[in-house]
Amino acid sequence: MGNGDSRVRGLAARAGGWSARHRWAAVGIWVLFVVLAMGIGSAAGRVDVDEGNQLKGETHTAAQIIDDAGIKEPAGETILIQSKDGSLKSTDAEFRSAVSAVVTAVNGTSKVTDVTSPYDTKTISKDGRSALVQFDMRGDSDTAGDRVEPVLNAVAGVQKDHGSLRIEEIGGASMAKQYKDAFGDDFKKAEYSAVPVALGILLIAFGALVAALLPVALAMTAIIATMGLMGIVSHVQPMSDTANSVMLLVGLAVGVDYCLFYLRREREEREAGRDAGAALRIAAATSGRAIIVSGVTVCVAMAGMLFTGLAEFEAMGLASLMVVAVAMVGSVTVLPALLSLLGERVEKGRIPFLRRRSRRGNGESRFWTAVLKGVLAKPLVSVLVAAGALLAIAAPAVGMKTENLTLDQEFGNSLPIVGTYNRVNDAFPGGSEPAEVVVKAKDINSPEVKQALADFKAEAVSSGASLGPVDIKQHDAQNVAFVYVPLVGGSDQDKAAKSLEKLRDEVRPATLGKVDGVQAPITGQVAGSHDFNDQLLGSVVPVFAFVVVFAFLLMLLSFRSLTVAITSIVLNLLSVGAAYGILVAVFQHGWGASLVGAEGVGAIVTWLPLFLFVILFGLSMDYHVFVVSRIREARLRGRTTRDAIQHGVVTTAGVVTSAAIIMVAVFAIFGTLSMQSMKQMGVGLAAAVLIDATVIRGVLLPAVMALLGERNWYFPKWLNRLPDLTHDESPEEITSTVAGEGERVRV
Repeated sequence: MGNGDSRVRGLAARAGGWSARHRWAAVGIWVLFVVLAMGIGSAAGRVDVDEGNQLKGETHTAAQIIDDAGIKEPAGETILIQSKDGSLKSTDAEFRSAVSAVVTAVNGTSKVTDVTSPYDTKTISKDGRSALVQFDMRGDSDTAGDRVEPVLNAVAGVQKDHGSLRIEEIGGASMAKQYKDAFGDDFKKAEYSAVPVALGILLIAFGALVAALLPVALAMTAIIATMGLMGIVSHVQPMSDTANSVMLLVGLAVGVDYCLFYLRREREEREAGRDAGAALRIAAATSGRAIIVSGVTVCVAMAGMLFTGLAEFEAMGLASLMVVAVAMVGSVTVLPALLSLLGERVEKGRIPFLRRRSRRGNGESRFWTAVLKGVLAKPLVSVLVAAGALLAIAAPAVGMKTENLTLDQEFGNSLPIVGTYNRVNDAFPGGSEPAEVVVKAKDINSPEVKQALADFKAEAVSSGASLGPVDIKQHDAQNVAFVYVPLVGGSDQDKAAKSLEKLRDEVRPATLGKVDGVQAPITGQVAGSHDFNDQLLGSVVPVFAFVVVFAFLLMLLSFRSLTVAITSIVLNLLSVGAAYGILVAVFQHGWGASLVGAEGVGAIVTWLPLFLFVILFGLSMDYHVFVVSRIREARLRGRTTRDAIQHGVVTTAGVVTSAAIIMVAVFAIFGTLSMQSMKQMGVGLAAAVLIDATVIRGVLLPAVMALLGERNWYFPKWLNRLPDLTHDESPEEITSTVAGEGERVRV
């Protein structure tokens, strides 16, 4: 091995060394990068995902026909007029005057077009106690939510004059407005509380204000820069609000984590008596390297989302990948520069009641030392108990049911519009979100097409797929017709999906399908959910394979051990399985659901299992790389494998625990949001990280490594041709007589 200085040092060590020598340049470049990214991103503006074009299958075909025809479908709105106590009927004078007042009021806003009376369209319920006034919003349907407020106010005005009736509005625009308001309020709450929570935990972890502020500052600058980059990238890969929220979540968790790893190691080396320069170099070569390996692994995992072919997923994957890459680069470049500039001042602002921890034990955790003593004394029992417990927790995942959540599932009773949604669906099953058949013909007015449309309309009701009324809107100039079919089942996704299948597989072939040259793809909310599910299920295997294979290869090359690579994958899969089990138990079966405000959801949101797999696989690598790097480092210094495990786990326990508490706290905040999909994401991520940092890293990993002993470092000779991404993490310390031992145990 020779002299440590003559070795080619790792990328992280070189980056850290350069930054420490060119402190102001490193800080200046970082600030310039953040400002430029944000400035250019703001100027470029963000292009958002077009939901119609993100799917394959019929939904996509329908969107394509509408686009090609140049038809701008307006946002349709519906006003429910309903007798509160059931005494009034649509034939009564008061009911009629309310309908007339509603039509006049909405027309008077000049924001609407094509207002129809229920007496003309026959949109009156069977019992005669409910009726629908329907109209379209003027202008672009995508931005109708921004213009709907005057209409909502006009409807509220009519409601005041008719106390015995319920008069309320629902539709694409009004739902978009309430959704946006709720979504925005939710995330403001999450964003405002996530940073103080992270800062509070860091204050406890470091006991000093300056040291605690550094990771939060770095995470926030990484998030700001990524927001700008998302604007630039969105012109190639459209982005979305969900991608933005996920980016914020991942950015805060990872950005803080990486800094924490670095700062803790630098502080530990200074407490061991090294000068600031040496401590910084060691931190760069050890924690810096772990950050790069971990960051690249997380980025590779996130890249797995690009294989789904779903624009929303691709946006989430790309946004997460960018924020992790930015945080990783910041941690190994600007952080060493800041630490070099601050020197001892990093300990400024000490919190009086948080005394500096005792230096005895070289930063080792007493709690984990005690746990590890038991684990290493009986490794086989520890493996069986811990793995058995995790498999038991994962068991409910076998019966996982996924679906796109309907409005009532997503928001429960927290939004007023949910009540309207349910009342419309009860009075007019499927009426709030009908299936939409987009019929394209050579001549939409030819006798055979007209007959086929009439047959389809009649057959849709007689087959039992719909209770009607089936509405047809023709665009003669473009030879396109839209057929709106309320699906039996309404907000019950399973029943509505069966109605949709009946339309697609029975009604359409028997009617429209018999006319040559007619295209009739069926779209709408239920169809979109159905097609999304199908496409997502088709992408599970390639995404899964990509993430697992690449994570395995990265671990293999970074640690040059076949055993470490295999155990990493198996342990990660265990923690993902346990997270799935908890999700299904809480949100699908409702066990303890009231604790997180999640009663009555009954399903996991479609995109979450794959998303969780990718995110958790990436994030759990954080801890794994960090702990195993420390074990390997101790092994290279000549300790026995058992001693190296003991040393590696207890010295990293403090930082892993702090990092995990921050992640769990940030994710748990998302578990308090009113949207069930965000609640599921928060609870799933928080539970998985908690399991990962405790049971996996504190019990299973050391127990498995203790059982394997020297086999941990097994690397077949035929794999020697693979690139060597390892390097001795601490050059300053491996230039002693242990160097010879280090050569012998090189892994």
